[in-house]
Amino acid sequence: MAKQHSTIYQQLQSHGISRRGFLKFCATTASMLALPPTAATAMAEVLSAAPRPSVIWLSFQECTGCTEAITRADSPTLETLIFDLISLDYHHTLQAASGHAAERAREAAMAAHHGNYLLVVDGSVPTIEHYSTIAGISNLQMLKESAAGAAAVINIGSCAAFGGLPHAHPNPTGAVPIADLITDKPMVNIPGCPPIPVVMTAVLAHYITFGRLPELDALYRPKAFYGETIHDRCYRRPYYDQGKFAKTFDDDGARNGWCLFELGCKGPTTYNACATTKWNQGTSFPIQSGHGCIGCSEPDFWDAGSFYQALSVPIRPPYEAATVAAAGAAIGTVVGGATLLANRYKRAVAKREQPSVSVDDLTR
Repeated sequence: MAKQHSTIYQQLQSHGISRRGFLKFCATTASMLALPPTAATAMAEVLSAAPRPSVIWLSFQECTGCTEAITRADSPTLETLIFDLISLDYHHTLQAASGHAAERAREAAMAAHHGNYLLVVDGSVPTIEHYSTIAGISNLQMLKESAAGAAAVINIGSCAAFGGLPHAHPNPTGAVPIADLITDKPMVNIPGCPPIPVVMTAVLAHYITFGRLPELDALYRPKAFYGETIHDRCYRRPYYDQGKFAKTFDDDGARNGWCLFELGCKGPTTYNACATTKWNQGTSFPIQSGHGCIGCSEPDFWDAGSFYQALSVPIRPPYEAATVAAAGAAIGTVVGGATLLANRYKRAVAKREQPSVSVDDLTR
């Protein structure tokens, strides 16, 4: 019989975390996932007895930016994530072992926790043979071997979720997202280039607690973080509504925090939590730093047009109903184009049966 990891609560206790601190951790995590207050109690009960799950993390055609991002996670911290919440048994960048020892660790974890371990993937997979190999085998072979016994697959970053930059035209390696290759496992996409660290850690914490993925949208993204556009929550939105737009990145409008729509901001068609969760412990996000959103959490964002060309004709003063209606129609056309891109991805994974979990399910 495979040796079981200690429970999460036992690990927290061993690091001097009190019961009160443990309950606070559960409440914070539930809040991040937009769950009702009762979910925090359910989370505490489950985590008290839940063994730490084995996690195998594979990196394929990627830039290591997703790992760089999660090492800067602040809630929970990387140390908490690795040593308290999960057993990170294989990770190309973070593991101490290398060569044959590293591959033995992956194989041992797969055998000992068959059917129960989580497979985390960042990077797209080349379908043209020999473009990328690890330990003498192709990325495709390693993915299929590792996914066979996984309980669920978590795709980190836009490369794993949608193909990302390696998938961009002309796509010389034949790069594809993970969902094109693995179609028989529960799967969640956490896109972004890179994703927000707290989104990655919260999804892992949710799965550990409830044994299933959070509620997902049509592109298999967690609704708690990808349920609204960046434009919906952007602090510059009032300027958009007033027709006040920066014309250059260093004009008076830009200095006064006016909307960056005319400078190419893709916030109206990009679903992510950047405007609310932000980066670096909630310090800032690209728009707050003075640069428009480039839409990196959407399919084919790299091929969707110039980052610095406006999506459509925005509202201009005077702020009249006719002007608003015309701008709304223009934005509707843009959203329709974005929907076509999303539908293309959905058709590619249409054969998958993706379980979706509601908040009611989690708190019954």
